[in-house]
Amino acid sequence: MSMTPKLIKIERPRLTAQDWELGALDMIADLGLAAVAVEPLAKRLGVTKGSFYWHFSSRDALIEATLKRWGEDDSSDVISRVQGISDPRERLRTLFRITSRTVRLHKIYSALIKAVEHESVGPRVEKISEARLAFLTKLFSDAGLDATAAAHRARLAFAGYVGFLQMSLQLKMPRLSSGEFDAYVEHVISTLIPS
Repeated sequence: MSMTPKLIKIERPRLTAQDWELGALDMIADLGLAAVAVEPLAKRLGVTKGSFYWHFSSRDALIEATLKRWGEDDSSDVISRVQGISDPRERLRTLFRITSRTVRLHKIYSALIKAVEHESVGPRVEKISEARLAFLTKLFSDAGLDATAAAHRARLAFAGYVGFLQMSLQLKMPRLSSGEFDAYVEHVISTLIPS
């Protein structure tokens, strides 16, 4: 009778393409687009880079898929959370409150704005930004503003959002405390949403 111990094979979970895309989004949020590379991402995910090539032919293919996922997930989540609200002003207030608290998404968007010269990033950020602006315009129109005023108000709100991201994340201006930030969001709401 042999006393040789049996080797136990430890199964590693197989990563899906979605796992790689979400990992890349996290890396973009934390370190920016330039940091997304196969080897560091594999290390971060706790796997070998061979798993990557099962799903993607190149870093560029991963970036394309990641940007597509970001655009679909980011927009659909926010829209689904406010679309069922019947009062148009409350819909806007809820939108502002929800989006003010999505720090990870802010970091991703800000990092992508910084990388807008990248051939894949520019068109995707432009498309998402246009969709966000159109959605805001519709919400302001639903709240009673005429088409021109709704477009202007949407542009003002969107510019304020992008500017706040730049101040906070790129310029590293002093961070607001939680209470100060809540007061700022309520001020934005009372300033931009027609009564």
